[in-house]
Amino acid sequence: MTDVLGIDIGGTGIKAAPVEITAGKLTAERIKLPTPHPPTPDAVAEVITTLVGKFSATGPVGITFPGVVARGVIRTAHNLDPAWVEVNATEFLGKAAGRPVTVVNDADAAGIAEMRFGAGHGHDGTVLLLTFGTGIGSALFYDGVLIPNTEFGHIEMHGEDAEKRASEHARELGDLSWGKWAGRVDSYLDKLEALLSPDLIIIGGGISKKSDKFLPRLSLKAPVVPAALLNDAGIVGAAMTAAESTKLG
Repeated sequence: MTDVLGIDIGGTGIKAAPVEITAGKLTAERIKLPTPHPPTPDAVAEVITTLVGKFSATGPVGITFPGVVARGVIRTAHNLDPAWVEVNATEFLGKAAGRPVTVVNDADAAGIAEMRFGAGHGHDGTVLLLTFGTGIGSALFYDGVLIPNTEFGHIEMHGEDAEKRASEHARELGDLSWGKWAGRVDSYLDKLEALLSPDLIIIGGGISKKSDKFLPRLSLKAPVVPAALLNDAGIVGAAMTAAESTKLG
């Protein structure tokens, strides 16, 4: 069996689709449901149950989470309900899914997919992936090896979390022009470049499909490219992680 269900939990939406893990391709149209508000564990679990029921795949499920995930336990939940903190998501969401699940940080999942099938494929050295959406997620790789749970969206800029200024949500909330928002992103990336000296920066999340509106405005030393899998990278990476944990494919 090579089709594995991937589910990507975000601050505004929860997406799911089966994935052909040897090719990194969705095998059915993805389904997206709104993230419940408040996004408590029980409310999100109900959405997971609904999504699993919409697909015929019967194997394990990979699920992303927008926060630090340590051995399946949630450690931070900045863009979901704080009741998530210290929840054993592997067990809790496994009950909701009715089958074994693997839970992984959302940006790490996107990075895993991009390094295997997307913009990071074949790149050695330091590769930094950033997802811009409700918040800013980050995934850091060195010679293809993931350094998990980096959470660079929460570095300080002007006295607050960087994602409060430079996420896609911040752009929408402030009704910022592409030029003004790109300036904020450029300042943020400049700070990360000074700290990490990446050889490649990949921009993912929903904003990646509009990369032509802001990437040309950036002024980094490292090349900055959009994610090849766009906003499906989290689903693909979640499925890949689940397959690896159960030795499928």
